[in-house]
Amino acid sequence: MKTTGQDFDRRRPVELQARLDAARAPIKRILNRALLGREITEAEGRALFETTGPDAALDREAIYATADVLRARAKGDRVSFVVNRNINFTNICYMGCRFCGFAKRREEAGAEWLSPDQVVARAREAWDRGGTEVCIQGGLHPKMEGRYYRDLLRSIKTALPDMHIHAFSPFEIWYGARKSRMSYRDFLADLRDCGLGSMPGTAAEILDTEVRRTLTKNKLSAEAWVEIIRTAHGVGLPTTATIMYGHVDGPEHWAAHIALLRDIQRDTGGFTELVPLSFIHTDSPLYTQNPDQVRPGPTDEEIDLMHAVSRIMLAGFIDNIQVSWTKLGAERARQMLSRGVNDLGGTLMNESISRAAGSNHGQEITALELCEIIRSAGRIPMRRNTIYDTVDVYDDHDPEEIAPLVERAGSDPLDFLRMFPEVVQ
Repeated sequence: MKTTGQDFDRRRPVELQARLDAARAPIKRILNRALLGREITEAEGRALFETTGPDAALDREAIYATADVLRARAKGDRVSFVVNRNINFTNICYMGCRFCGFAKRREEAGAEWLSPDQVVARAREAWDRGGTEVCIQGGLHPKMEGRYYRDLLRSIKTALPDMHIHAFSPFEIWYGARKSRMSYRDFLADLRDCGLGSMPGTAAEILDTEVRRTLTKNKLSAEAWVEIIRTAHGVGLPTTATIMYGHVDGPEHWAAHIALLRDIQRDTGGFTELVPLSFIHTDSPLYTQNPDQVRPGPTDEEIDLMHAVSRIMLAGFIDNIQVSWTKLGAERARQMLSRGVNDLGGTLMNESISRAAGSNHGQEITALELCEIIRSAGRIPMRRNTIYDTVDVYDDHDPEEIAPLVERAGSDPLDFLRMFPEVVQ
């Protein structure tokens, strides 16, 4: 239920009031409404997103301060994470999404398709390393039968009955339901009964028809994505929500996308968090084939604004805003903790999709390293499970130190903390 203004503590930090007073009057009015617990309209969200450039620097500082206060009101000073493992069971896909650098044809070098036994082996390795979740997604293999998804779930649950399975994007559900000749509801209910615990809300990209035609030829329409998500929530499967930005989109698309997510949440309450995903352009065909028409990812200002404005627009609806360290890197992810973010995602152990697009931020950050990042920002680390139940609060102790699963070849995601500790604020 939406929080009302009367539920908020209206006493404001002196620093926040100073930032508000320095902002332009229209922006200050919007932020004051947000601080009173009032819902920010799509048009107001767009206005906040459009505060880019040197002339709007004071507006942005007010937006960030407002997002940080709303984060503190909703979640306190705890920053959460989950110990999990990504498992991409196949990279073979013929859908032709133009932004994707992950998909391969069957005959290409590096193409792979894991059997259920191979997926179980990776899940067991994650469990032995303290993982409570496996996040499973894959390409839409043309030879895959619809029953593969249920077989995968049953195999994991037979071997690891207490492992939470967070799996299958709405695009995969669309594909599996078609392959199985089942309705979305029947297909999702069957997967739930086979052990599916929650779904990633990926494949959302931007929920705008024209943008999706450019990105994916609209093979999974915005309407289909929304229908599948609503159906998942209806059968008791919580999902994440995502937005992928910084390509052929802009503030009007971002505000509309977030407003749509809010409307869904108002009806279903099924979103656990929002995860903004920066477009990685380096090896993406969308960019490499159209460098004059596609932006090379979001600017730094847009990244800051995406996390902060999302917090402001979704306040009282989706109160967990996650930053993707695989997209931004650990140092930039840490900065987002002052932009309304309260969650650092998962340890991952493996990561393929961002790397395939050209990201070079590694595949794993251990629980102990996540705690270091969180503490360096003056916050309290908290380990959670997939649906945000508290597993442990590291206020007076540390998680077990464990070596990374994948050899880092000398790289360290926390170099930015260890090389110049005196400049960390």
